[in-house]
Amino acid sequence: MRILPLIALLLATAVPAHAAPASAGDPYLARAHAVLKRQPIIDGHNDWAEQLRGQFGEGWWSADLNADSRRFKQPLQTDIPRLHQGQVGGQFWSVWVPATVTGPAAVKATLEQIDIVRGIVARHPKDFALASTAADIRRIQKTGRIASLIGVEGGSQIDDSLPALRMFYDLGVRYMTLTHVRHNAWADSANEAPRAEPLTAFGKAVVHEMNRIGMLVDLSHVSPATMKAALAVSQAPVIFSHSSARAITDHPRNVPDDVLALLKANGGIVMVNYAPGYVSRKRMEWEAARAGVRASFNAPPYSGLYIGQPDRAAAAFTEWEKANPMPAVTLAEVADHIDHLAKVAGHDHVGIGGDLDGIDTTPTGLEGVETYPALIAELLRRGWSDADAAKLAGGNILRVLEAAEKVAAGLKDEVPSPLQVTAVP
Repeated sequence: MRILPLIALLLATAVPAHAAPASAGDPYLARAHAVLKRQPIIDGHNDWAEQLRGQFGEGWWSADLNADSRRFKQPLQTDIPRLHQGQVGGQFWSVWVPATVTGPAAVKATLEQIDIVRGIVARHPKDFALASTAADIRRIQKTGRIASLIGVEGGSQIDDSLPALRMFYDLGVRYMTLTHVRHNAWADSANEAPRAEPLTAFGKAVVHEMNRIGMLVDLSHVSPATMKAALAVSQAPVIFSHSSARAITDHPRNVPDDVLALLKANGGIVMVNYAPGYVSRKRMEWEAARAGVRASFNAPPYSGLYIGQPDRAAAAFTEWEKANPMPAVTLAEVADHIDHLAKVAGHDHVGIGGDLDGIDTTPTGLEGVETYPALIAELLRRGWSDADAAKLAGGNILRVLEAAEKVAAGLKDEVPSPLQVTAVP
């Protein structure tokens, strides 16, 4: 579970539903609000469902989603009033299952989170509506509601089953991330050592089946070799639902420039992530050092400076954190990633996938879903046109969805692949 910094909670102020904050004399913020009125935000990745499930269990059904969730016992980055304040018109809600959960249990856990997303929409029909197509999103946005789609955040969640993939699609899933933080039997994750075959024959069959049914192929979390292999076989534009630019921050979860060139040819999109360690090299190094220090103090069962002495380990770790304060990350640094992606791949190939409620902390200025206008204003301040800002906000992902729908229409008469997954040595 992630917890927002205390300062964000103390500074939080309630905002009425559907109200946009005043521009306070900032002409760029006023322009941003105008842009988002014409083309609301369509964000590629938000983990609200998982956070509600983790904090409330089945009790989430009685949780007040119109309350300021910054005041929850475990503060959240999303709630209904702030979604409207942020001028969000479309959201891919992530349904995430830890990569350690596999087999039928992963399918079951995925269904339970899909149920939460569908339940949120059913409970709040004035605020949300399920969307299946780009046309649905456009129609729903015009009503002031938030078009809701679902993204499965890890290929292991289908348990190597193309029928499960198809059933997820029928329940509203419109993208699947090929891996999460571990390899699965058919695709490589960015978080483990590469294998000889980054995308197996079955993995290619998964990509093709996603193309055939109209589900977007999401390459966030996969290795660069898997990115290239998937781009080589996908007939439809792919997405990175929540990744940033590797040339700016050399993190394995970010997208290298040579892949961006392939993405441009494919027609796909990178939706920029807010995770501070992906945005800032200093923050990434601090996080790695912090993890190493924690392990050195207490690494059971046989090592660690304070093994078997949890109080001493905790005290020493607290002292280390005092001596090594967490580096701040800012909205401007997120904008740097967006600028770079637009420069290399083009303004048609970048979007926003903040990963809100999937990250422990956020860049300053991007504390929750209410802050999208501030990010758009920063890009306008840097010289972006209103038209390019509108593409970033949602126009590009609508184009990608429409292209995937056209590919699916052309493949609809194909017989599904009979390929079965084979064991990986």
